[in-house]
Amino acid sequence: MASVAHGQTRWQLATGYRADSFHTQNIAAFASDVEQATNAALRIEVRPNNSLFKLADIRQAVQDGKVQAGESIMAGMVTEIPVAGADSIPFVVDSYDSARRFWSFQRPLIEKQFAARGLKPLFAVPWPPQGLFTTFPVRSRADFKGSRMRTYNQTTVRLAQMLDATPVDVPMVEVNKALADRKIDSMITSAVTGVENRVWDRASFYYGINAWFPKNIVYVNVNAFDALAPAVREAVLQAAARAEVRGWTMSEAAAAESLLELERHGTKVGRAPAEFEAELKRLGEKFSREWVQTVGNDANTILVPYYFKR
Repeated sequence: MASVAHGQTRWQLATGYRADSFHTQNIAAFASDVEQATNAALRIEVRPNNSLFKLADIRQAVQDGKVQAGESIMAGMVTEIPVAGADSIPFVVDSYDSARRFWSFQRPLIEKQFAARGLKPLFAVPWPPQGLFTTFPVRSRADFKGSRMRTYNQTTVRLAQMLDATPVDVPMVEVNKALADRKIDSMITSAVTGVENRVWDRASFYYGINAWFPKNIVYVNVNAFDALAPAVREAVLQAAARAEVRGWTMSEAAAAESLLELERHGTKVGRAPAEFEAELKRLGEKFSREWVQTVGNDANTILVPYYFKR
């Protein structure tokens, strides 16, 4: 599994994200941390931007032993691992603190599911929260009636329908043209993505609804991990714990900076009106009930302590 030369083990870690993504930068820091802590007994080569495997294929490649470690977005695993989609239920968590609590209840189930597939989770880091970009001011749910909302998965389609908006499937790279052509009037995405795509010329309003906090997870093939010396395994786990803390901090910083950048380009940034926030919370409760019905007991294992354990 791992090539060893002169007492040194080398891993490759595959990710689909760009080298300048804060997620990839955090993984690179993790790799450097491991190399330093193990006195180069383990070196991890980070392979970004789909250069080794495409993002959607990375988990299977790690599971099959084609590469030692990888990074995936958890929402992309829901077909095989339904509990991986827990952090993408809209309007359940509303802050980084609540997202951390939610992850503490979700993680044991993820570890169990990964272990059954020969994988070991190392750390998970969220993207900045999903906000609402619109071309019009929003006061309540009624403002969406007759409008067109950009969608890209079943959750966003369902959400558009609940808001009485017409769902329109538009890839992110085509969003600016869709806004210019008035094919869409609103979309849910992070402020970071909005900045990367320079949407401020058309989408004049950004509401920090914190719809959900999708997470990326970094994991390793269990056989590769178990082949390490005990001290090296412990160094990897300690570096992973530090990477998780650092990654969450980096995510919060990216979120804050992107809001400032939107404001610098004239976007009106703020919280949603109280009436609309209350309506969104009720939608979140409906989504939660539907998710429990779909996933079963594992869903309650996460949601019940999240809502009732303090």
